[in-house]
Amino acid sequence: MTLPQLLGTCCGIGYFRPAPGTWGSLAALPLTYVLHVTGGFPLLAVFTVASVLVGLWAAKEMTRGQEDLDPSEFVLDELAGQMLALWAISLPAWLHGLEITALWPGWVAGFLLFRLFDIWKPGPVGWADRKKGPFGVVMDDVIAGGMAAVGVALLAGLSHGVLGL
Repeated sequence: MTLPQLLGTCCGIGYFRPAPGTWGSLAALPLTYVLHVTGGFPLLAVFTVASVLVGLWAAKEMTRGQEDLDPSEFVLDELAGQMLALWAISLPAWLHGLEITALWPGWVAGFLLFRLFDIWKPGPVGWADRKKGPFGVVMDDVIAGGMAAVGVALLAGLSHGVLGL
């Protein structure tokens, strides 16, 4: 296995079946926890951005000379997008000194919203997905992750602000 394949498949997780994208998203959950507990939101943010940049390179290398420019086993984009979705719980937990596991509804909402936007591909997610090459492969998941993060923040505001929970 080449380095781009190793990174792009998240050490082989992309070969899990069925639904390799979901497996890639699931892999982001414990990794996000470890990064947050180890270095707080700043470490998670740096790792997420690095994952996007490495993902662009790995996607380019994995698909060089291939007909399929978005192979299903490439899941580093799901990992990065899912981690971005969880910024909506990592940042407030870090800023307020909260245990990130106490925000468990945000974990569930972040995972479900990210998977929904990644599969459904509304608006800008679909736009990015239609782009050819590494940009489209990676950025549709980054945009889906950003949308999921906004969704988590809105749901938290609704729950804690409006509902008073």
